[in-house]
Amino acid sequence: MDISNGVKMVVGLGNPGREYADTRHNIGFRVVDSLAQKLKIDVKKRKFAARFGWGESGDKKLILLKPWQFMNQSGSAVAKAMAFYKLSVGVLLVVSDDMALAVGAIRLRAKGSAGGHKGLADVIEKLGTDQFGRLRVGIGPAPIRREPKLNRCGMDYVLSRPSEKERLLLDKAAERAQEAVLCWVEHGIETAMNEFNSA
Repeated sequence: MDISNGVKMVVGLGNPGREYADTRHNIGFRVVDSLAQKLKIDVKKRKFAARFGWGESGDKKLILLKPWQFMNQSGSAVAKAMAFYKLSVGVLLVVSDDMALAVGAIRLRAKGSAGGHKGLADVIEKLGTDQFGRLRVGIGPAPIRREPKLNRCGMDYVLSRPSEKERLLLDKAAERAQEAVLCWVEHGIETAMNEFNSA
């Protein structure tokens, strides 16, 4: 299969390693893994300093990619894959967590800043543009602690695992994010935004 023509690429952001599995920061990995299972795409191939696979969603060709470096180095894998397959940023959708959204909320955007997310910031830097789609999954704000030295700008929070109540909300969010990605694949970012941002 020639996957350099008419293909779309979905990137899930996260941190590699068992110790980071199921943390709030890895919701991007989770959405990609969920898509891979639904579409029967193997994402265990190693290339571009990432785990990736390719297959189809309906009549559309699709690459799924998980950068296999720490979050703030995600951009190089994305840039390498985009260059290798000669893809434009218009066919890219990046899935990430977002502390500015309530737990379980999802939002699609056609472009924009990183909003303080180090993984998105690195993707923007390496691609040299912020003109690509992104799907943000809300993990809620970090709790404010009385001891300032413990806040660490939310780092401890995003690298921790959600409570049981939050996990249930994130389970539903991951399912809805999967639906949103498939809508984007089939109909584009504007249709997906209209359908999923209104909920």
